[in-house]
Amino acid sequence: MISTDVVIIGGGCVGLTLALALAEQNIPAVVIDAQPEEQPLGEAHELRVSALSSASQAIFTRLGVWQDMIDTRAAPYETMHVWDKDSFGSITFSSEQIHYPQLGHIVENKVIRNALVSKLQQHSDTVTLLFGHKVEKLNVGEREVLVSLDDGRPIIGQLLVAADGANSFVRQKMNMPITFWDYQHHAIVATIHTELPHQQCAAQCFLPDGPLAFLPLSDKKGEQKLCSIVWSTSPKAAEQLLNCTQKQFNQALTVAFDGRLGLCEVQGERQAFPLKMRYARQWVKPRVALIGDAAHTLHPLAGLGMNLGLLDAATLAQTLTQLHQNREDLGDVANLRSFERWRKAEAQTLIGAMEALKRMFSGANPLLKFVRSSGLLLADNVLPAKEQIIKQAMGLTGDLPELAKPLLRD
Repeated sequence: MISTDVVIIGGGCVGLTLALALAEQNIPAVVIDAQPEEQPLGEAHELRVSALSSASQAIFTRLGVWQDMIDTRAAPYETMHVWDKDSFGSITFSSEQIHYPQLGHIVENKVIRNALVSKLQQHSDTVTLLFGHKVEKLNVGEREVLVSLDDGRPIIGQLLVAADGANSFVRQKMNMPITFWDYQHHAIVATIHTELPHQQCAAQCFLPDGPLAFLPLSDKKGEQKLCSIVWSTSPKAAEQLLNCTQKQFNQALTVAFDGRLGLCEVQGERQAFPLKMRYARQWVKPRVALIGDAAHTLHPLAGLGMNLGLLDAATLAQTLTQLHQNREDLGDVANLRSFERWRKAEAQTLIGAMEALKRMFSGANPLLKFVRSSGLLLADNVLPAKEQIIKQAMGLTGDLPELAKPLLRD
């Protein structure tokens, strides 16, 4: 039997961030994940990328993994341009407006994960990584939680943390209900070579069927001509775009993006993922807590999903650290309520904001297009409001956990 304080189901970026934050405070933890530990990075960019905010950068810097990500493969973006297709409305955000070197970084999820695994291997005396294993049984008692693995090994701990994704096994087994709706969108992701350089600008065009985002990627030649796209559209349109020829896809993509980066050429495969909103009505139970996609999923139009999950991990780590220092029970539901209130409030706000944006920028109704384009133009010219939007998106304001607070700059 393995005895520990915290059992984390899910060895993705969010679960590993929690494990590393706990390890830094000498709180024993076990991470269980069905995926293999080794996930080599290929020459081609991975399709799943995240737009990491300054708050996420602060978390990773304080945990000692940020430089590893930068050294491996990451692309900063200094500006963000958003416009409504076939209309006059647009807005541009710049890091110069708030005297920061960049708005954020585009980093492949595998780069994040590998950096966390590498760092956690230096904490083997505190954290046990059990990759390539599935959970067979969960038993929650009055004073402990018992997890049984597929190889028969039992693990006992004070708290079970679900970081096992949108279709969380733990959330389902613990009968923790969710609010759910289908966005009626599929997100097409692909790596794109562009004719013109992206100039470290993240760009998003609102089409009648949904938003199309171009996220700058790093490239060895320094040409700034590689981007990751996230094209949210109807399931029918997504199927057509996946099944058309590469030439047809390139043409459709170039036209949809108004040719802003010249001719677009897809590199490698295209994939599509259905988009659904999920929100756990209950984030904690006796001996159980949810974080990341196990607790919430939202539309990717603002690129906030990963950042929201990382803040969950940092907040829960801070809560557990305080309990550990005070020698209090880590799994007592009363001790976890502050974490639940803290994170649920932000998740609710962002889910509502994403739904409002999606509805506002959907369709081609002329009156609605005029209203939203006027709003974009107004926001672009009201500098105080614009600066506040930038700071909120970067995670520089709000009730942040200590790990995520802005770093001191020279």
